[in-house]
Amino acid sequence: MFNNTRYMTRSIQEEIGLDLQLILWQLIDDCKAKGIKLDYLQVFELSTETIDGQPVQVVLHQQEEPHYQSTHRFAPIEQPMNTTKIWVIDDGDHSTMLFPSEY
Repeated sequence: MFNNTRYMTRSIQEEIGLDLQLILWQLIDDCKAKGIKLDYLQVFELSTETIDGQPVQVVLHQQEEPHYQSTHRFAPIEQPMNTTKIWVIDDGDHSTMLFPSEY
């Protein structure tokens, strides 16, 4: 799973910075490298925190089956996103990063 061609919607491309897009794909790749069985739907919830006066991107990565949840913090991020949810779906032929409203 997630070993195929990767795509993103136009909205993701326009609204999410490249650094953050790459981080989300890398979190999926890290799970694969650790041998974690991946669900076809990967869910990322984005929020921000301020640490030492600097914005920090918080990424909650989760899936349903098998249950997995992990929180990550990244700084600096070019365009930190707050209260945003992103899905990455593997349909077998390709993987697509999109906002849930685009499904």
